[in-house]
Amino acid sequence: MKSWMRGALAAAPLLALSALPAFAQDAKVDTGDTAWMLISTAIVLMMTVPGLALFYAGMVRKKNVLSTLAQSFTITAVVSIVWIVLGYSLAFGEGGAYMGDFSRLMLSGIAENWDKPFTLGTGDAAVAFTIPESVFVVFQMTFAIITAALITGALADRIKFSALLVFVVLWSLLIYSTIAHWVWHPNGWIFALGALDFAGGTVVHINAGVAGLVGALILGKRTGYGTENFSPYNLAFAVIGASLLWVGWFGFNAGSAGAAGGRAGMAFLVTNTAAAAAAITWMIAEWAIKGKPSVLGVISGAVAGLVAITPAAGFVLPGASIILGVAAGLAGFWGATALKHWLGYDDSLDAFGVHGICGILGALLTGVLAYGPLSATTAAPEGISGSTAQLIIQCYAVAAVFLFSAIGTAILLKIVDGIIGLRVSEEEEREGLDVTQHGERLG
Repeated sequence: MKSWMRGALAAAPLLALSALPAFAQDAKVDTGDTAWMLISTAIVLMMTVPGLALFYAGMVRKKNVLSTLAQSFTITAVVSIVWIVLGYSLAFGEGGAYMGDFSRLMLSGIAENWDKPFTLGTGDAAVAFTIPESVFVVFQMTFAIITAALITGALADRIKFSALLVFVVLWSLLIYSTIAHWVWHPNGWIFALGALDFAGGTVVHINAGVAGLVGALILGKRTGYGTENFSPYNLAFAVIGASLLWVGWFGFNAGSAGAAGGRAGMAFLVTNTAAAAAAITWMIAEWAIKGKPSVLGVISGAVAGLVAITPAAGFVLPGASIILGVAAGLAGFWGATALKHWLGYDDSLDAFGVHGICGILGALLTGVLAYGPLSATTAAPEGISGSTAQLIIQCYAVAAVFLFSAIGTAILLKIVDGIIGLRVSEEEEREGLDVTQHGERLG
């Protein structure tokens, strides 16, 4: 199988469309596909605000609730503009194997075909869409938003708001857009390699998890970590946030089919199944080890399952999604409890423990559990089934994203630290970020 044929199966929003012929100039958009993608886009945006905002805010102390909410909300606004101005161009401009270009700066060219289907890429690897490019732009924008927002879970309680915003702008452009191009653009080298990532196991979860881990290491532990009470302020917020994430994830995964069809339906089914299996598994593990199943544990388990199924959602059957969910429940519980204590880092809200660990797990198991007919296109009629060869390809993709994100994030954080400083003072940290960064209090 030619590398481009295998690569045609790699990109999440491109997968369901890779078998379609090039469109004539007078072609019409598919209104059903467009309606589904608009709905998916809206509920993926809901995952960040209010979903992730409430999930994270419910797990910090009272003095940092407003600042945590502000981080997710403001990142949504900042990345929205960054994506339109340059991020989309760097991710989905033609460019080459490693980065896009400036051809779509300020969405240049979108006006000419605003009401027509569009094609991404050129030549044999080009992918034809049944939706207008405007919908694809904003759908992908919601992924860029939540990826940046996820990082804040590892930096909670101690990062300057100004430093966070500068870092997010740089990181979104240089790290996120680069990896998105690698994995999801037909010119990208990971796309051509044939690595399977249906909805962002590498681009979103490994990327954000690793960035969060690096950030936690560079910032250092929170003042009083290990000696003071860091109990969550309001777990009800966290449960509501996790529930919104669960619902929004159907847009995240099923929407990544790029069209309303059988693959979207299967992605929807396996997403729910994996989340449920992981939630139950985490609950049982915690019950067995600690004597009681916590509310925080069961919602964290559900998120772990959602993370793990993300790269596999369009490639696996329901039975395999249960396997993924159980594995994610165990891996997430280990990553959020034993691992960070053994290694001694302070990942405040387990961004790496859940998103990094379960993202890696999901990406690797996709290479083992993929069901060929689900990934079939006219370019590859038999699709790609789980195999040793595919697992090796998945390992390459995981390692590349891990290393690039880790090194790039470290460099950017050091630059920001050198210019304006990353961390608030100990006095400000003890008083709380709500007051010291925003001049407000909760209640």
